[in-house]
Amino acid sequence: MSDPHFDIRLSRRRALTCLGAWSGAAVLWNVVGGVPVAYGKSLDREKPRAGGFAFAQISDTHIGFHKDANPDVTGTLRRCIADLNALPDRPGFVAHTGDITHLSKPEEFDLAGQLFGEIKVDRMHFVPGEHDALDNGLSGYLQRHGVQGGGKPWYSFDDHGVHFIGLSNVVDFKVGSMPTLGDEQLGWLEKDLASRSASTPVVVLAHIPLWTVYEPWGWGTADSARALTALRRFGSVTVLNGHIHQVLQKVEGHVAFHTAMSTAYPQPAPGAAESPGPLTVPAGELGKYLGTRELHVVRGKSMLATVDRPIAGAADVAEART
Repeated sequence: MSDPHFDIRLSRRRALTCLGAWSGAAVLWNVVGGVPVAYGKSLDREKPRAGGFAFAQISDTHIGFHKDANPDVTGTLRRCIADLNALPDRPGFVAHTGDITHLSKPEEFDLAGQLFGEIKVDRMHFVPGEHDALDNGLSGYLQRHGVQGGGKPWYSFDDHGVHFIGLSNVVDFKVGSMPTLGDEQLGWLEKDLASRSASTPVVVLAHIPLWTVYEPWGWGTADSARALTALRRFGSVTVLNGHIHQVLQKVEGHVAFHTAMSTAYPQPAPGAAESPGPLTVPAGELGKYLGTRELHVVRGKSMLATVDRPIAGAADVAEART
């Protein structure tokens, strides 16, 4: 059942407080031949690595969250950091796909920065979540993470032949409605992509999904069609999101969409409850609903081969999904 304290009619601040599912799953991405391949944070140490360029993804750390669903978010984050630091090959960087903090308070950003400093990588790249934009918009976020975008929450960079794009779709967030990227950011994106060869692999980072997962809950981006139009000419596009605290994936042509899994608690499947929010599961069973996933994205294929590994130790489940 959904959290009884969550009500889609609540104020923005209170609703966001209740929406604070911690989704700190760490995912290692390896770019091989321009195609990103994802490994769960519990990477099989015996599996031969294919080479190429690797980076890691974490999301929705919600530093400052103090509720029964996870009273120790710093401890959970440190567990994920330990997993990252134990990887046999150090990732090139870590991408954080939003909701660094729970209430966008300075002390929360400061603590998050201290914790991220424990990750054994040279750099991190961030995009904002709606929880990072509560009281004063994105001012606190931009003070700490706005240099790369020149004071804007969107930016791009190149690494090992891959073009990375960080987007912001949380500034006009309202519970129950889909946010937007906005004309200014979309114009910047189109200009940024115009000079790129269609053979350049592209990875997009954004907190809220760029495809419409479930419109009644605001799980999508209202003006994403314009962004996707600009991206569809590229042969390999991978879009990484957080926000919904569960793994969903979709492929449209050469564009593959992935949302991040939670390591704290799940949210309802789209439309499976009256509203989004943390799911309460029987004691001792939470691990059945949390875990890691490997994704093998193959150029020219419309199906993704996936392997799900619940942290409770259930048998691996491998399947192909559209």
